[in-house]
Amino acid sequence: MILTVTLNAALDITYRVAALTPHATHRVGEVVERPGGKGINVARVLAALGHESVVTGFAGGATGAVLRGMLAPLAPHDALVEIAGTTRRTIAVTDGTSGDTTQLNETGPTVLPEEWAAFLSSYDSLLPEAEAVALCGSLPPGIHVGAYAELVRRARAAEVPVLLDTSGEPLRRGIAARPDLVKPNADELAQLTGSREPLRATRDARRRGAHTVVASLGPEGLLAATPDGTWQATPPEPVKGNPTGAGDSAVAGLLSGLVLGLPWPQRLSRAVALSTATVLAPAAGEFDAAAYEELLPRITVVEHAPAAPGK
Repeated sequence: MILTVTLNAALDITYRVAALTPHATHRVGEVVERPGGKGINVARVLAALGHESVVTGFAGGATGAVLRGMLAPLAPHDALVEIAGTTRRTIAVTDGTSGDTTQLNETGPTVLPEEWAAFLSSYDSLLPEAEAVALCGSLPPGIHVGAYAELVRRARAAEVPVLLDTSGEPLRRGIAARPDLVKPNADELAQLTGSREPLRATRDARRRGAHTVVASLGPEGLLAATPDGTWQATPPEPVKGNPTGAGDSAVAGLLSGLVLGLPWPQRLSRAVALSTATVLAPAAGEFDAAAYEELLPRITVVEHAPAAPGK
């Protein structure tokens, strides 16, 4: 099975309006609620691809109960740890005229020391059965900034491949623990390395400790710096829709390719096709299956020349 960790789970709420206008009152045409948070989105996509997936992290309060109730009939297995605080909500407002989405994310509940200890015990018990583990998303209040570095080290000690998808100081500390793969977006990569040039920044991030770095470049797809080479995978054309969860679908594609032993160009094609098909889907944690199948053979993958010595 593939284990995904969501320390700051969320109830994702999507509002659809005819046109989003500042300072105006809007009538909502449709409301969609889904269990969310990056790792939960990853697990749902993995399940749709036919992989056994388990979600762990935290859930609590009335919102947490709703989230777990929605998760129960879905394929990912719920191994979330109950906490006293209330699970956060994320609000996406989709403009039907432009196709753009405005995102509002709550901070999340404070996790107590004893709740963190209970999570670590659960995490350690799940690792022996895992083919891979994904550590995803922001840290809720109460969790120390080196938490992901600690979880990376525990996964490595259990000899389980580990993917890290976070940002800021948790990413900086986590990458130093030498995860097998990190997946920042362009802004996160620039904050980590100080460079806005994707190829240079991706290779620099590898030197900071990650075995492989796969950077999300938005409409330009994914750029991967690996021990076997550097590739960029690009979708055939830009698409409009709800981008919430697109990066999570890319993570699912990378994990799927990892456990199946696919070569890097195929892993990247799968990840880009899933990410693009997620933008076209109505809610986070889902992808348009027909669009995915149509897009997969149309993804362009280009290999970059090796870096010059000292670069």
